Order: sequence, then structure tokens, then C-alpha cells
Amino acid sequence: MILLAAPGQGAQSPGFLRPWLDLPGVAERLAWWSAVTGLDLVRYGTEADAEEIRDTAVAQPLLVSSALLAYEQLFDVVPGAEAPARPDAVAGHSVGELAAAAVAGVLSPEAALVLVRERGRAMAEAAAVTETGMTAVLGGDAEQVLASIERHGLTPANVNGAGQVVAAGEVSRLQAFAEDPPEKARLRSLSVAGAFHTAFMAPAVATLRALTPGAPVQDPSAALLSNRDGAVVASGREYVTRLAEQVSAPVRWDLCMATMRELGVTAIIELPPAGTLVGLAKRELKGVELLALKTPDDLGRARELVKAHTA
Repeated sequence: MILLAAPGQGAQSPGFLRPWLDLPGVAERLAWWSAVTGLDLVRYGTEADAEEIRDTAVAQPLLVSSALLAYEQLFDVVPGAEAPARPDAVAGHSVGELAAAAVAGVLSPEAALVLVRERGRAMAEAAAVTETGMTAVLGGDAEQVLASIERHGLTPANVNGAGQVVAAGEVSRLQAFAEDPPEKARLRSLSVAGAFHTAFMAPAVATLRALTPGAPVQDPSAALLSNRDGAVVASGREYVTRLAEQVSAPVRWDLCMATMRELGVTAIIELPPAGTLVGLAKRELKGVELLALKTPDDLGRARELVKAHTA
């Protein structure tokens, strides 16, 4: 069983889309999606610096676009085709859930990009109200880590498994947390512009609640995992509803990986900008073949995995 995974915010790096522009049709696809998002995705993916693509309103559409174009190249998807090829299963981390929804056929690429455009703008506005951020906690005893996060008035915004939790909240509290870290844990500040998946994002949830009921959706054509609880969601409408609520709720990637194990996933391909999610799976899902699809040079190996592991 093959699963495609779409990464979340913080995975982006300057110029990561540059090699993809050499493929036929990619520049034109990104030009169309730039019109949908109101952003010059080609420039942001090839020329913009780290600070520019750290902006939530930019990063989120850029990430979803990059995942979708790689999926289309991997599965030879013809834009507008009625029944494009799909993987067996799909999961996205945070904003990657919107890419996952499109890969699974719940949303069209354009509908996913409209929602991520509004999600990014709304979350950027919410983040501007209070100075907040996120810090990855690597290692340490799980119970002690969670207790320390709570003691410092922070939220475990991502429970990623493989010994990684992300604490989120006000910058002053994160600084105090850094000065008093959990025993045997390493802390790393993340390149994000706010405390995502916490109560600070409540205004963005309200924005998406108003939009999602009108979104055209279909039920998924692949097993589609939810960040809320790792469940496989069979209803497209329910999944899109969950997308709105998830903005202020913790990402339970640990539960998503548990579901991957239960489903019998035998290979995972992470869509670009790849690396983070296969790194977690390497430590958590022993025996599963993994590939970080970073550039077109990886497409050959990715197609081999799809052929060998499709259920």
C-alpha cells in the first residue's frame, strides 16, 4: 500500500521549486495557480528569500501548490481529467491536509488553493494580533515534555511522534521555556509566523467556517487520514469541515502514523518540499520504504515505488 504525504509550514526553503520549472507544463500550471491564489508562485518558489516565504499568507499556498504539481507529475495527471490516478492513501501535515484533500479527489486543485489562500491570509492576520511562535521539542520523556509545556502556559500544537512535540504560544513564554527545557530534550525554534493549531487561531477558524460549507466536494477516492485523530475519513464534506476546525486544534501526526501502520502502508512518498515527514516515519514506521520527493530527479524512483506498492 502506497501513501503520499504532504508536508506543513516550515518545510519550505528558498528556491525549492526551481528544478521543477524545467518540466513541460509546470510553469503554465503554476501561472494558472498564481492567478487563483493572487501570488506569483513561480517567483516565490524560485527567487524569494527565506523571510518572504516565511510569511504565512505566502508559505501556505506555495506549499500546497508544490505538493499538487509533484503529485500531477508523479501520476501523469492531465488537468481536468475526470478520473485521474490516485495513490492508495494520503495524509497531510497541517496545511498539507489541503493538498491531501485534492490528491484524494475531495477538492479540485483550484478549490484547495482558494481555501488555502483564505486560510493563509486569515492565519497571518490572527498571528499579527499577538507575538507568538512555535518550538520543536526533540527527545526527552513524553510525559515530562507535555507537563513542562503546560507549566509554561504553552500548547502542544503538534504531537508528531518519534519523540517530537511542538510547543506553541506567546514568544515570551517560549523564551522562558527555552531557558528551562525538559530534561534530556533539545529545543529548536521553527520558521513560522505564529502559534498555529492553538486558540490564537480562533479568528481564522471563523473565516474558514464561513467558507467551507459552499466548497464543492466529493468523497475521497483514496484512504484519507485526518490530523484530528488519525482517522480515515470517508466523507468529503466531513473532511472539509474538519479542515476548518483543525486550524486551532493540535496536529496528531502520531495518530496518523499509527493509522498508517494499521492500514498496512508499505511505502511512503513525501511530496515537496520533502524530508520532514519521512524523517519521522523512519524512526516510527520500521520496514516501510520511504522516499523524499525533492526534485524531478526523484520521480523515477517514486514511480517504481508506486508500481511496486500499489494495493
